[in-house]
Amino acid sequence: MTVDVEDYFHVSVFDKTVRRTDWGAMESRVVANTERLLELFDEYAVRGTFFVLGWVAEQHPSLVRSITARGHELASHGYAHRLVYEQTPESFREDVRRSKALIEDLSGKRVNGYRAPSFSVTEQSLWALDVLLEEGYRYDASIFPIRHDRYGIPDAPRWPHRVPRASGSLFEVPGSTVRVGGHNLPVAGGGYFRILPYAWTRWGMRRVNTIDEQPAVFYLHPWEIDPDQPRLPAGLLGQFRHYRNLHQTEARLRSLMRDFSFGPLETVLADCAA
Repeated sequence: MTVDVEDYFHVSVFDKTVRRTDWGAMESRVVANTERLLELFDEYAVRGTFFVLGWVAEQHPSLVRSITARGHELASHGYAHRLVYEQTPESFREDVRRSKALIEDLSGKRVNGYRAPSFSVTEQSLWALDVLLEEGYRYDASIFPIRHDRYGIPDAPRWPHRVPRASGSLFEVPGSTVRVGGHNLPVAGGGYFRILPYAWTRWGMRRVNTIDEQPAVFYLHPWEIDPDQPRLPAGLLGQFRHYRNLHQTEARLRSLMRDFSFGPLETVLADCAA
């Protein structure tokens, strides 16, 4: 179970609508939404990994402490929610270093994992893995082995695996997919969870667990359980992806937690390493 802890106005589709310099003036809903997720997880005895945006950690330090106090793993979502392939290696290093230090200082826990905004570690930004290694990260969860207009490496391995780099190696934890007709199709999280029928998610995750005998990695964002969030302008596709079926997410999440057992990535990776 993984959660990308960001607010509704941080989403990449709104980059041209809300400037980063205006983030502080926006109505923030991330604390209430994340606390709601924490309550749901407690209800179903679920423990997960929370990839916290550094900006959120800086603005809401008590939220970081609340996550770790409830027994969840803390990881980094970067600081400023910039797509990796739109950064230089130097600016990316500063971003992930700042986020890691903030979360570690607030929680007193080591941060081992990173997930890029919008899964933006692609073939053109694989250099990011070297930076992560050099900055002390032990695993990355940013590569989605699918075709998408914004992200994805279609022929990347579909399961958690160790990636050798010049300065060492780290685990890569890809987004979960099923193989159908020679194509990888996403099954476990985010807009795919909201837009497609719940039966698709349940079937796909069971197939990953039973047929492929692999862990399925589910992800969502706190704003996805918030149908009352302010509406922001975007293109038709962006509006569809962001707002579709927000009112159904919590009920579907309850079904998911009844149908499957979940743990944090650190536990899953310990099993993979063994």
